[in-house]
Amino acid sequence: MGRRVVITGMGAITPLGNDVENTWKNLLQGKSGVDRITRFDPEGFSTTIGAEVKDFDPSRYIDRREAKRLDLFVQYGLDAAYQAWEMAGLDKNNPDPTTVGVLVGSGIGGLATLEEQHRNYLEKGSRRISPFFVPMMIGNMAAGNISIHLGLKGPVTSVVSACATGTDAIGGAFRSIAWGDADVMVTGGTEASITPMGLGGFCSARALSTRNNDPQKASRPFDAERDGFVIAEGAGIVILESLERAMERGAPILAEIKGYGSVGDAYHQVQPDPQGDGGARAMARAIKDAGWDPAEVDYINAHGTSTEYNDRLETGAIKRVCGDQAYKMVINSSKSMMGHLLGAAGAVELIATVKALQEGQVHPTINLTNPDPDCDLDYVPEGARKVEIQKALTNSLGFGGHNATLALEKWTE
Repeated sequence: MGRRVVITGMGAITPLGNDVENTWKNLLQGKSGVDRITRFDPEGFSTTIGAEVKDFDPSRYIDRREAKRLDLFVQYGLDAAYQAWEMAGLDKNNPDPTTVGVLVGSGIGGLATLEEQHRNYLEKGSRRISPFFVPMMIGNMAAGNISIHLGLKGPVTSVVSACATGTDAIGGAFRSIAWGDADVMVTGGTEASITPMGLGGFCSARALSTRNNDPQKASRPFDAERDGFVIAEGAGIVILESLERAMERGAPILAEIKGYGSVGDAYHQVQPDPQGDGGARAMARAIKDAGWDPAEVDYINAHGTSTEYNDRLETGAIKRVCGDQAYKMVINSSKSMMGHLLGAAGAVELIATVKALQEGQVHPTINLTNPDPDCDLDYVPEGARKVEIQKALTNSLGFGGHNATLALEKWTE
């Protein structure tokens, strides 16, 4: 089974706040981070709304001159990593850098940089392409720059599995510690794809909500009137440690990761398996890996995208795996307020799951006013709820048929 793995630090940049506490406070209050896009003029797109990060200042941890050479997805990831590093107390502990690794992914990478440099090429020629173009754009550069900034020399890698990226990154980091490849891992996901091409691509795929006149009601997971997801951006980074090492140094233990499941649909590039088979198998594997019975699961932070297929099929998968327990547990969707952070979604939603375990309360799923008859579980539509949680799952499903689930348990000494 390998070594036990715990979470000791968390950092977040989200549409609801530029740290964990503000993000969590706004989730509990049912606040929406969705509004008309301001980063560029979205007029002419079928969707003009998104969940943007607000008032982000990269100079909190990064020199302003250096920040200009980093795509926004890297800036978000670095900021969240520094937050998590400080929360874990590692800024004061000076760990052996060869025992600390990084596994941070991005679903799309430096899309804004790609667009900007392509525009330079078209307008000014090849000599005006920046020498920083490639290292700013490629998706592994969040992991690489975190390693450089924090001086970490353990395994430094990246993962891309679309909207399951953040969850798969954390799952891979969990395995690295459990199997002894590292003692500490900095892990999660980061994304900054609210750009003309990012928005336009999802618009063309008819994946986004077009509720442009009522943006804060646009993301409505499990509701019969849902019409697509809301594009979002941000980062979630967590510090994982072996339990032994965390206890040796007196680290703040926030929760324990007990299991991880990752499977493929082998069905379609963008559509999920019509029976929800992949999502069900990912949950079942995570539960088995944790050594639990499905009847022990108290809470699921669902993928819950507000799309026609996902919400219905994910609900069916939960029923298939958990049986009668599906009707006894609580389930919610952080995307109802934050939108879909793509490759960062799973990491930010894991952070929300950890907070729920710690505080014994879950945030609501907002905008659920007319439930889909096929979505008949308890999605906490009425507001934040106090509920004692011991064992939880968090799900992520992505284009390409990627399905990933993490199993977390409340930490009690």
